[in-house]
Amino acid sequence: MNTTSQATHPATTGKSPAAGRTGRWQAVGVGQATIAGGFWATRQSRNGERAIPAGQDQLEAAGNLQNLRLAAGIGEGEAIGPVFADSDVYKWLEAVAWEYGRNPSDEMLKRQRELTAVVAAAQREDGYLDSVVQLRYGDEGRYQQLVWSHEHYCAGHLIQAAVAQVRCTGDRELLEVAMKLADHLVATFGDGDGQTVDVDGHPVIEMALVELYRETGKQDYLDLAKWFVEARGHGIIANHGHEPAYFSDRLPVREAGTVEGHAVRAVYLAAGATDVAVETGDEELLAALKKQFEHMWSTKTYVTGGLGARWEGEAFGDEYELPPDRAYAETCAAIGGIQWAWRMLLATGDPQYGDAIERMLYNGFLAGVSLSGSEYFYVNPLQLRGAAHPDNNRSPAHGRRGWFDCACCPPNIMRTLSSLDGYLASTSADGVQLHQYAEGTVAAGEVALKVETNYPWAGAVRITVEQTTDGPWALELRIPGWAEGATVNGDEATAGYHRIERSWTAGDVVELQLPLATRVVGSDPRVDATRGCVALERGPLVYAVEQVDQQADVDDLHLLPDAAVAESHDPGLLEGVTKLTAKGRVGTGHRAGWPFEPDAEDRVGAEVDVTAIPYYAWANREIGALRVWLPRG
Repeated sequence: MNTTSQATHPATTGKSPAAGRTGRWQAVGVGQATIAGGFWATRQSRNGERAIPAGQDQLEAAGNLQNLRLAAGIGEGEAIGPVFADSDVYKWLEAVAWEYGRNPSDEMLKRQRELTAVVAAAQREDGYLDSVVQLRYGDEGRYQQLVWSHEHYCAGHLIQAAVAQVRCTGDRELLEVAMKLADHLVATFGDGDGQTVDVDGHPVIEMALVELYRETGKQDYLDLAKWFVEARGHGIIANHGHEPAYFSDRLPVREAGTVEGHAVRAVYLAAGATDVAVETGDEELLAALKKQFEHMWSTKTYVTGGLGARWEGEAFGDEYELPPDRAYAETCAAIGGIQWAWRMLLATGDPQYGDAIERMLYNGFLAGVSLSGSEYFYVNPLQLRGAAHPDNNRSPAHGRRGWFDCACCPPNIMRTLSSLDGYLASTSADGVQLHQYAEGTVAAGEVALKVETNYPWAGAVRITVEQTTDGPWALELRIPGWAEGATVNGDEATAGYHRIERSWTAGDVVELQLPLATRVVGSDPRVDATRGCVALERGPLVYAVEQVDQQADVDDLHLLPDAAVAESHDPGLLEGVTKLTAKGRVGTGHRAGWPFEPDAEDRVGAEVDVTAIPYYAWANREIGALRVWLPRG
């Protein structure tokens, strides 16, 4: 990798994602939490070395970069791609920024600066910037179809990229573009004289404006974010002739009892509303968001942390509408869920949000990217039948793909992996909190910690105090809800945050032990599609059975009722995983002659070994049948 000394590059002193100044806990600064080895380090390395460079090539081939060049007056041609094409570029730029903050590189800085210059040149004098609208419709086409045009959505991702860029590199060029665009939005939208009362069909501008306020201190940006949140649910989108539930616009945010409609839009809006609630001290709004998250998590979330039960509208379904084979569970929805849960965690300190982040990270999110780091799933079902036909560009039956016609997920994965260090820990006036466990370091003021672990394959986490302040402070460790029997320095630790408050000395060690015994989890009987089925979990990982590992057709496998589950770590399987094995049988539903074996019918009822691998690792060898939920009997 082409890396150079930090001293030769701009300072990286900014905050990690969701860097609020209020709330119970605060995000750490860039570089203050680092992943230095183990499970996540491998994925981050491949993201930086393979995915991000390949992403720029894909954006070039798809025409996204050409659109911006044309809007900047460079070259000739017409707009290519969907109306949200710019957003994929901005997510990629954000990934580059966080990657640079994680691992400074001349090459990354060069890529960032070259493309930032094009974006700046494409911006109109009054601050407006959307290359597709500029090229197709001109100035008169601005905001004419805001329900579908994604103009605010693209602006939001530009702002997020700009904030990440200045925090990680010190470069301000994109931040100046973002502020000019935000000033244009402030002047254009709201309920003041001469302003436009309208909202974008796809939220994200709300999160972005709050983060820009946090970076610049400009109150107008927070005020507009609040206005966009409060404007929902008052008939704006319905007056355009569209069904408001799809756009999270059926009810005011503070009156809604759950999330509904398009899953990504819903959780992006909720994350932005959480930012607004925290920065304005709006306890009523925060209480409503707590209620919505709890309802989503208990009735509308897959065991993998996947969000979105319907292909139709990429949407949440009704309560307990969670069919495994029809699960949409878009990768971007898991990312949005992580962003929302992170904001709720910082705001409240409630461990349920830390547990939710862990489940989504290791399962619903990570399944979206290949082990190689540069192939993706858009949709993440919990079941794929052996005879599935890939009748849609996004169908997993195609296998993992290098890009999509709607390419929101790949650069979203890139920016999440490159910023992942920022989700490990937080700080408060009296201490440090560890939320996710990875080999690395955490620094907060005068306190410095070293974390050693082989998580998620082993449950031992060793924390060494390498530097400390003279006075007492508290170390808080998240004990996951599944970790029954956990101990800290040999003493029992119950689920939640285990707090150790005292004066510390350099060299002090805290030993956390998280039992990773396999859990056989029953399905909620209200989920009709999986009633009577079970899933296997170990630590933070949800497991799945994949056809390539089985002795019989996955579609017909049953787990024996009292079958013991054996664990074994296989360093040669899928780059090293702990696999699970249990006894099962071939069910009575076995189809005669499938898979064209002469003794297929004779095998009905036969006992077979069933092998399960971590769900995130499926479809890295071949595409075949998959199940997370298995009948038991």
